[in-house]
Amino acid sequence: MADPSPGCCRRCFNIIFTLGLTALSMWLSLRTSNPKCTIHSFYLPALNRTLNDTKNTTLFVALRLKNTNSEKGVYYDAVNLTFRLLPNATSMPVATSAVPRFYQGHKKTATKNLVVGPKEWLNWTAVFSGVHPNGSVNFRVDLATAVRFKIMFWKTKRHRLNVGADVLVNDSGGKVNEKDIKLSAAPDHHLIGFFSGQVGVLSNFLVLILLNFL
Repeated sequence: MADPSPGCCRRCFNIIFTLGLTALSMWLSLRTSNPKCTIHSFYLPALNRTLNDTKNTTLFVALRLKNTNSEKGVYYDAVNLTFRLLPNATSMPVATSAVPRFYQGHKKTATKNLVVGPKEWLNWTAVFSGVHPNGSVNFRVDLATAVRFKIMFWKTKRHRLNVGADVLVNDSGGKVNEKDIKLSAAPDHHLIGFFSGQVGVLSNFLVLILLNFL
């Protein structure tokens, strides 16, 4: 039986290579990225020693949500925020708040201004007990929601989004870090190892195909 001609092998390789590029292009076009969540401002007037007014027991928070996806919108479920005192981040919340569900277009940034007071169960007794002698307080802010991505004319399934950050407040009642504070999730080492292994297997497979046709 005659061996296949070099021209036939090259054509087969070109077909496989083209299919691979097409699959990669489709994967990149359908790939989604979770919104970026940051705390733009964080202010408690009652902790401002300059004002010397402890009656305004309100927390003002500006939350920013950025959709970095191109040509993909984001449907948010209710965005739930939980506020705790550090160092015990697993303790009972001192306050909770929520942003109603909404839609966000691609490459858009939404700023949600929250006013957290007694109606949101803001526990000022606990907050004042957490104030350090220098007037600072350490908060832990956690965000939980679910998002669906709009790709052309269809929506994806819901993806859980759980992120958080520590916020240090000074004796002026505002956050110490003047820049936006990014809310992030702890890395899942099991998933990182899994995907690293999958990439390694795919790379070896492609190398074997190339060696077979060269």
